[in-house]
Amino acid sequence: MDKKELIAQGKAALGIELGSTRIKAVLIDPNNGTVLASGSHGWENRLENGVWTYHIDDIWNGLSDSYLDLKKNVKKDYGVTISSLCALGISAMMHGYLAFDKNDELLTPFRTWRNTMSRDASAELTDLFQFNIPERWSISHLYQSILNKEEHVQKLTFFTTLAGYIHWQLTGQKVLGVGDAAGMFPVDSDRMDYRADLVEKFDKKVEQYHYPWTLKELLPKVLNAGEDAGTLTDKGAKLLDPEGDLKAGIPLCPPEGDAGTGMVATNSVKERTGNVSAGTSIFAMIVLEKALKDLHREIDNVTTPDGKQVAMVHANNCTSDINAWIGLFSEFATLQGHPISNDELFPLLFNEALKGDPDCNGVLTYGYYSGEFITGLTEGRPMLVRTPNSKFNIANLMRSNLYTSLGAVRLGMDILAKEGVKIDKLLGHGGLFKTEGVGQQIMADALKTSVWVMTTAGEGGAWGIAVLAAYLAQKQKDQSLPDFLDKCIFCGAEGSKREPEEQGMKGFDTFIKHYVDCLPVEKEATSCLK
Repeated sequence: MDKKELIAQGKAALGIELGSTRIKAVLIDPNNGTVLASGSHGWENRLENGVWTYHIDDIWNGLSDSYLDLKKNVKKDYGVTISSLCALGISAMMHGYLAFDKNDELLTPFRTWRNTMSRDASAELTDLFQFNIPERWSISHLYQSILNKEEHVQKLTFFTTLAGYIHWQLTGQKVLGVGDAAGMFPVDSDRMDYRADLVEKFDKKVEQYHYPWTLKELLPKVLNAGEDAGTLTDKGAKLLDPEGDLKAGIPLCPPEGDAGTGMVATNSVKERTGNVSAGTSIFAMIVLEKALKDLHREIDNVTTPDGKQVAMVHANNCTSDINAWIGLFSEFATLQGHPISNDELFPLLFNEALKGDPDCNGVLTYGYYSGEFITGLTEGRPMLVRTPNSKFNIANLMRSNLYTSLGAVRLGMDILAKEGVKIDKLLGHGGLFKTEGVGQQIMADALKTSVWVMTTAGEGGAWGIAVLAAYLAQKQKDQSLPDFLDKCIFCGAEGSKREPEEQGMKGFDTFIKHYVDCLPVEKEATSCLK
């Protein structure tokens, strides 16, 4: 059937992902992943009382606005109104802390992945479990609340991630996809559930506080990709579509984190494949053949949406400072009476970066809007430093901004290389890759490996969660997620490949040495500039 008929008959699949700066809705043909329409809503986190957060109203207004934008575009392009779907999926930023009481009331403002306030909890739990528990993980936030003697913990009956919260409100089901669950608490891939031995250790650790709960009672149920995760309720349909055209009863796939949808969006769910998602934050996900030999505080251990073990190198800061510099140039152009749109300005300045010196000629930037665990900083200060004789031009400035967006991830990938982790294929997706070839080449040089970007990369995780919804609706009996992706979604998919260049690799090696050597300057800035 044609696209219009597919949508009119309610046979399209929808994915919505809540990223750091944009909520995006993508409607696809579930048979092959073709994008039919999209909608979006811009938003920003807030720093309130030292906590990075989004208000609950921000979440629901943004979610419905992105859906209504999609709905409007469908009406304009196809002349039909969406009333039903074959399946729906919700994805969002991983980790964080949304805590609720017995009346389903939020007990504390939403604490996002960006917060670095749980260092003591992270260290204690990592030592207790002998398993790396980063500060942004949900269990770190819970345990830090316990260490801080926060009153809300006594009233706690449920905590979850942003995707889990939205899915719960849409369906009434307190569930989570295994990939997102693995960013709350360590997961046993064989059992497809939280690690029972570590749950027991945690309960024993906190029994002195006499809370009226056990950890397992608080956590959402873990589901594998393709499992039934409930259906859209009347309340949920109204939350998505306040205009009332969307009907209840639509099946939902398990809610997933942005790491999992990034793996799906790049067909990186097989062993020895990997992807790098580069937006406000950046993370590299490498699907492992076997567990890492040693405990590394810089490396997260999570899973694919179908439960395979993954090494995750996560950095909090990527494109925020690049966006700020672009904004500065945009403001200058407007002052000159010749305003330039971002669609023109980004490619112009990104391509100029490729003309810069391979080592940026002593121009060093840090895009640290928040702390960065890999480099040991609890706070961040965006910063530019250079030598007096540096060639300070736009090309070197922009190249430095692109380099520094990959700095922390490069340090983590160096650890995996020393562990002997092999990668057959690395795929990039997210905002850094929107300008054709530029971010891709910079990453190839920085990570010293070939980097692929697929034609679907610009759609990112919203497309990835739409594909997971399609997997729920379309999979054949016992068909694995990798088989579904290979045979239905990525069969004949187009992409481009960039190989690392000798000069670029040498230049980045020089830059990363300066980056590491000057970290004390960045740390001092957090003390001096309040």
